[in-house]
Amino acid sequence: MNEEKACGPHMGKSYSYRELPIGATSLGIHEDVIKTGTWRTLRPAFRVKTSPCNEGCPAGVDVRGFITLMKQGLMSEAYKLYVEENPFPAVCGRVCYHPCENACNRRDFDQAVGINALERFLADFPAPVGKESPGSGKQAAVIGSGPAGMSCAYYLARLGHHVVIFEALNVIGGLLRSGIPGYRLPEEVLEKEIEKLTILGVQFKTNCPVTKELWGELEAFDAIVLAHGASEHLSLPFVSPSEGGVGILSGLDFLRRVNLAGEVSLGRRVAVIGGGNTAIDAARVSLRLGAAPTILYRRSRAEMPAFDSEIEEALKEGVEILFLTSPVAIERIESGQRIRCIKNRMGHRDESGRPSPVPVEGSDFFVEVDTIISAIGEICDLSFLPQGIDFSHQSVRVNELGATTRRGVFACGDAIDQPRSVVHAIGSGKRAAIAIDGYLKDQTDAAIMSDLVIGQRGGLSFKHYLEGASDVWSKKVVHFQDLNPDYFQYKARYARPKVPKESRTGFEEVYGNLALEEALGEAQRCFSCGLCDHCGNCYIFCPDGSVLEQEKGTLNLINYEYCKGCGICANECPIGIIEMEKEG
Repeated sequence: MNEEKACGPHMGKSYSYRELPIGATSLGIHEDVIKTGTWRTLRPAFRVKTSPCNEGCPAGVDVRGFITLMKQGLMSEAYKLYVEENPFPAVCGRVCYHPCENACNRRDFDQAVGINALERFLADFPAPVGKESPGSGKQAAVIGSGPAGMSCAYYLARLGHHVVIFEALNVIGGLLRSGIPGYRLPEEVLEKEIEKLTILGVQFKTNCPVTKELWGELEAFDAIVLAHGASEHLSLPFVSPSEGGVGILSGLDFLRRVNLAGEVSLGRRVAVIGGGNTAIDAARVSLRLGAAPTILYRRSRAEMPAFDSEIEEALKEGVEILFLTSPVAIERIESGQRIRCIKNRMGHRDESGRPSPVPVEGSDFFVEVDTIISAIGEICDLSFLPQGIDFSHQSVRVNELGATTRRGVFACGDAIDQPRSVVHAIGSGKRAAIAIDGYLKDQTDAAIMSDLVIGQRGGLSFKHYLEGASDVWSKKVVHFQDLNPDYFQYKARYARPKVPKESRTGFEEVYGNLALEEALGEAQRCFSCGLCDHCGNCYIFCPDGSVLEQEKGTLNLINYEYCKGCGICANECPIGIIEMEKEG
């Protein structure tokens, strides 16, 4: 018997990797022996279930499916399956915070599968994706070319509708272009992703900020999509209008100026106020421009909303972060300006669920700065909206279909009340496209959306929308307790290469790509939860020989005339695909 100690959460436990027994053998012909199936009160059934990684992806990517194809070396096929649900693998492989990995069952065994690294690797194997329907004769206007707007346009175009995207800037990409630094998302990578939309016939109109005047022209379209994002920054509460602009930049404006116009004069001492991804990006960019940035954040590290990996890289690169620190005033001094700060302690939880910062009396101190970058949050500009579109808290109100309170107008991305991330924006763009397709065909049905949800709370499946409902699309999610870890073996996760911190002087990409052998090895770490991988356990362990072995690609069959319902097959199934059901 082979044994190996497991690592990670299973440290100290010993799992035996079994030498499988000789299969049960019938000595007679089935017609001539007792049909022991009549003894049964439970029956086994093969049920393909939803993997937690699939449910965990806000964009609805079939994670298990594309990794299964990668295991077989079918990279182009895996790419095609991926872009069924998310048109931008090269973008998400770089900037997504990979909630799919947080849901991965392997995380409870050793380490989650490196899904984010695999989708980035997959992006280098593009395969053409065409339209699913001929031209419909319908036209849709999409306001904003960020990830939500482009996602919506991509799916509308695939469904045969003509799409025009209106972008306020002189370049396409929205926040992907103007707000994400090149060391995270290179410009040439984004250009290749945008090219997919051009191939599908999507038109772009740049330098077109939407005003009330332009809105009149948009009403000639059959549908309008609000995907203009949150581009207006929140003002610092302790800065008066007369002080604004004197050595103070907003985080998004700063990143936009660097990305689109080149360097920005900062001086040496830079204070970044905020704790989100914009704050981290602004600090790391200012570091590359020769400044010495300090982030002032009013809560602790545990409450910081920025991606943990980005925080780690910022600290490694030399960004200073003062936690539990609130700036309260800006004072002019002979050498420039300084920020008066006060230290905090954590108090009761507020409506966000995070502990509220409570000032510590007498803890005032000063930080001298040349430039202040404010990154305390962004809101949507809703000033151009016509009457009939409801909004609250600077977000457009939509129903479960993504439709606003004005007929024919939909909204997605940061324009609506949802988590602000690239992958959530992509998922909501797809939702809006599906809803608009139903609206344009006079087939609007809220029940359709619930049928498309992956698992209980995942994103929507475009593939499912095209193919219709199917028993294969189970809502049941396989969790770690549903698996049999006796058949799993510890294998370290493959780490993506990255540029050493001492060599990061410019805006070259920090993270590299996996090699082919590494990508294949990482794909093999996937448990394929809820999907039969034809290991043969059920066939070998069945004491009655009632499991009938099938060719790969099909589920095994059971001869219920001889199955006693003992449940051995379900117990020995590594990936939780066999269920014991009450006999009907």
